[in-house]
Amino acid sequence: MAMRRVYSEIKGKKVKELPSYIKSSFSTQSVKTYVKKGLDNYNDKYIQTSSVQPLLHICFGGMAFSYLVALPHERRHLEHQQHAKEHGGH
Repeated sequence: MAMRRVYSEIKGKKVKELPSYIKSSFSTQSVKTYVKKGLDNYNDKYIQTSSVQPLLHICFGGMAFSYLVALPHERRHLEHQQHAKEHGGH
């Protein structure tokens, strides 16, 4: 939804107007406001209603994060294994 709003606002602007728009839209204060509003909405939607969804968000988010952290190590391991097969090593 937010990307659609940004696109519709950018669509009508000229290239010379974009830097000032981006500066004002993505300033430190506006980003803090967006994050605070998002956290308040999350709190209202999930925390205040005693939903189990935040627990699921943490579990699946933790799984995705651990996968992304371990991915470079696994790729190096698989590349080494492939190289060993090609060259007859261990």
